[in-house]
Amino acid sequence: MPMDPIEERRLAALTRLGILDTPPEERFDRLVRIARKVYNVKIALFSIVDEERQWFKAKDGLEPRETHRSFAFCDHAIRQEKPFIVEDASKDPRFRNNPLVTGGPQIRFYAGIPVREPGGYKLGTVCIIDDKPRDIREVDLDVLRTLASLIEDELERAYAAVSGDDEVRFTHITRAIQRAQNAFLTNDSDRAAFELMLSDLLAITGSQFGFIGEVLRKEDDTPYLKVEAITNIAWSPETQGLFQQVERLDNLLGAPMLSGSVVVADDYSSDPRKGGLPPGHPPIRCYIGMPVYSKSEMIGLVGLANRDAGYTEEMSDRLAPLLQTVGTLLERKRLYRERQEHQTSLEKAANYDALTGLPNRRRLTELFTQELYEADQRKGTVSVCFLDLDGFKEINDEHGHSVGDAVLRAVAERLKTIVRSHDVIARLGGDEFVAILRDVSDSRVYSRILEAIRQPVNYRHYVLQLSCSMGITVYPDDDVEPDMLLRHADQAMYAAKEAGKNAFKMFDLESHFTRKERVRVLEQIGPALARDELELYFQPKVDFNRCTVEGFEALIRWNHPDDGLLLPCRFLDHIEYTEYASQVGRFVLGEAIKRLLYFDEQGLPYSISVNLSPSYFLGQAFLPDLKAGLGQLPDGIRHRLILEVLETTALDDTRKVIDILKVCQGMGVEVSMDDFGTGYSSLDYFRRLPVQEIKIDRTFVGDMVSDRDDEMVVKAILGLSKNFGRRVIAEGVESREVHERLVRLGCDLGQGYFYAEPMPFDNALEWARNFSWPAM
Repeated sequence: MPMDPIEERRLAALTRLGILDTPPEERFDRLVRIARKVYNVKIALFSIVDEERQWFKAKDGLEPRETHRSFAFCDHAIRQEKPFIVEDASKDPRFRNNPLVTGGPQIRFYAGIPVREPGGYKLGTVCIIDDKPRDIREVDLDVLRTLASLIEDELERAYAAVSGDDEVRFTHITRAIQRAQNAFLTNDSDRAAFELMLSDLLAITGSQFGFIGEVLRKEDDTPYLKVEAITNIAWSPETQGLFQQVERLDNLLGAPMLSGSVVVADDYSSDPRKGGLPPGHPPIRCYIGMPVYSKSEMIGLVGLANRDAGYTEEMSDRLAPLLQTVGTLLERKRLYRERQEHQTSLEKAANYDALTGLPNRRRLTELFTQELYEADQRKGTVSVCFLDLDGFKEINDEHGHSVGDAVLRAVAERLKTIVRSHDVIARLGGDEFVAILRDVSDSRVYSRILEAIRQPVNYRHYVLQLSCSMGITVYPDDDVEPDMLLRHADQAMYAAKEAGKNAFKMFDLESHFTRKERVRVLEQIGPALARDELELYFQPKVDFNRCTVEGFEALIRWNHPDDGLLLPCRFLDHIEYTEYASQVGRFVLGEAIKRLLYFDEQGLPYSISVNLSPSYFLGQAFLPDLKAGLGQLPDGIRHRLILEVLETTALDDTRKVIDILKVCQGMGVEVSMDDFGTGYSSLDYFRRLPVQEIKIDRTFVGDMVSDRDDEMVVKAILGLSKNFGRRVIAEGVESREVHERLVRLGCDLGQGYFYAEPMPFDNALEWARNFSWPAM
């Protein structure tokens, strides 16, 4: 295949340099020895990457003179601007089978800095290698960067003898630009890039002193200078303080900021603009101040002083590429600063509850995951406490939302005070809070939380009394995913409510999710399929725009011979990720397709949506099953089969899910994203996922009339969905108030007990025939 043009030019530049296969040279060997000694590693190299090989111009601690390029860590290093670091090659999929890792020299750690030839192309690296894994940060590689720069200087001096002085000056500027950009990209602080560029400016021009500053403006639009880099001279504290921020403009430093043009003073002592320098400042003979622009705006200033040959305005023209790079760095710095400020504001809004300042549901998920990980590392426990205030609705109803908000803020402050600094308190919404507590060994900790909330709340002339019901589950005794831990704690909280409130209850693991129950389900589900004990129930979906029944959601039930009618929560979790998940999924698809054929025969317009378990949907059997089933359906009604995929499934493996959904759409079916709002999809996922329908999770729909946060979530989902052309269905509609609110908000479809509960097929059809639109 043809060679990449950039690589072709790089190899040509390497040939022109004439360094390949030359004898060792002490000037390079010395720098490599320094690298090995400073970093205390087994091997240090100055390597050059040719078309087919990696050749070592200087080496310390390694016998071979070259290796094949395909094995070379350095080949990876020259393909990027920042240092290339491999902390443990044996665990890195790019290198774990590399002969240099599996055999001698047994590479585990590698860190390399690219080395450029005078024209700017990366010819190789200076690198350090060890046979033991090591942790290192990019900022710890300053010595290695310096050695790489010294090697570049040596190469440039050698090149100068052939290329001539004018070209060297050009390459000086080119390399200064490249080094500044590299320093900006690879350092935690942008000051390093400015200091490196100032050093290069002084060297290129032969100046003694200098500075680089950012021009900022006060509220009255008066410019001032914030110094980013300045010559390091042992000045007095007054001088150092002066140059942190220059605000006086009636001198040579301020003149370019006022005029916007280059200022030159060849005889500083007689220049009327001199002054502004504190006592003890080193003498200045001559000076040039060069404004730096971004488009038409002056954003920076470069000042140089004490050049033996003096300064001219033409010098700023020759330095224009460097000054432009200074402008680019300042502009990046400014954009980065603005972006950081904006990002901080967005993150606070996205991650923290506006009323209490506590982490919200989204941020809780991140903190929760981290807490579980750290618990695994230290072999500890995590108590998940779900808190719901007793009597809060009465306070809101009697005194109004402003008083209710004050109560919630007071509760939040008490919770933050009563727990330890490393524990997590979050607000889910309404009067629901969550506490994530580390390594609780005494149940009195939970009692103290309840006692803190029981204390009266004094607000204005009110003295308000409330209490709290709390449910608790403990990880890793309850060894499930974070979402399920919250659900378990929530269930325990309801048990505390039912027991009389103002108390806490531990989640009953044994009765909920015992191994015995799982074994029992797995033993019985196979025969249940064979005996046709599984059945689909159908819950109507109401079209708000046409005031009709749009279709049905098919929901599986188990007619258990001993336990009666079982809901899916009693058995689906047990069969997930087993062979039965596919069998049940295949049964659901087959039944739904059979009902759609019946609708078509009877001239009925209804759709059927089916739920797909994550393991079946992502497994190998699903697409063949779907294709086989759809072979029975006429093309014109395939769109009436709607596949419901959980939002959390889409987030687990987004690329794979997108690919599967595209195949489904190609077969003519539609896709609905189920339980939307619980998985915290990014806007990018929302845009990319090829779905026609969004189903708002019942947790937001059920309380949207009484909970402003939930209503805001519903509004946001509706707005987002409309903008992207998705229809929206709300599940969990259980009251007329919620129904009417959804209609006013412009929701497309509704489903829930307010209309009808799930029922057998014949009953569902009878209900649909007799359906009448609820009067508003």
